[in-house]
Amino acid sequence: MAEELRARIRSGVLRAGERMPTQAQLAEEFGVERGVVRRALGILHSEHLLTQVSKGAPAKVVADPGGALTGPAASPVPTMVGLAPRIAAAFAAEQVEVDAVCLTSISLNLALGEPLRQIHAGRLKPARIDVRILLPSRNIDLAFPVPVDGRHRDDTHTVHQRWLLQRNAQGQVLKHNLLALRATHGIDVRVSFRALPFTPPVKLYLLNGAEALFAYYTLSRREAEIGQERLEMYDAEGIQSLLFAFEQGASLRDTTFVEQSHLWFNALWETISSELALLN
Repeated sequence: MAEELRARIRSGVLRAGERMPTQAQLAEEFGVERGVVRRALGILHSEHLLTQVSKGAPAKVVADPGGALTGPAASPVPTMVGLAPRIAAAFAAEQVEVDAVCLTSISLNLALGEPLRQIHAGRLKPARIDVRILLPSRNIDLAFPVPVDGRHRDDTHTVHQRWLLQRNAQGQVLKHNLLALRATHGIDVRVSFRALPFTPPVKLYLLNGAEALFAYYTLSRREAEIGQERLEMYDAEGIQSLLFAFEQGASLRDTTFVEQSHLWFNALWETISSELALLN
């Protein structure tokens, strides 16, 4: 419930400064008890998205929900909530730089949808876009995703191939969508991939040298249908991973984290990573 209401605030369905529906209305809409409604509103209040939650009248959306969702003081939110607005804000710059370490780049691909729409609508006009992405090599034994019962070599190969298809497909779509901006808008676009010799336990996005967005890949046991069979595996839902935001200049801690994240990324890019071809 909190996730749905958060999405309505982010999309503007619930506008800045607007009163929320009453608790009774929300309980009826979502088919839940009032206690569940109060807990959901409390979550959004803790994220600085709502005010006046404890008063008799309906809560209100804060005056600047965008800042509450993405600012340095914001509470961590799922990657799909927090990444897209920060990517869109980064694309408002004339020189756009995005560095990423991730497992498949699906979250980044989804987050790029909004700035691409803004560019095609003429509302964003960057002169240059430079994207660098570090992904696991196809030649390593992944730490995850892996089958729960790793004794069967065929299952391990099946899960690995599924991940590889996802990695390559997402990378190819991302590269195609960005490079197309050269022809359609005359933007100087560069998209580079390199392969890591290990499975990254975290995801990291660095935006315009000023922001670092960080999330843990938290593993869980789940079942997936691959081909004609269902396999239990250990995997992480990256789009749901909580994203922590750090901003250059917000505090000494934030500034240091952003700087050290850039040093870490560049060291990996320039040393142990290798050429990556998005081939199956």
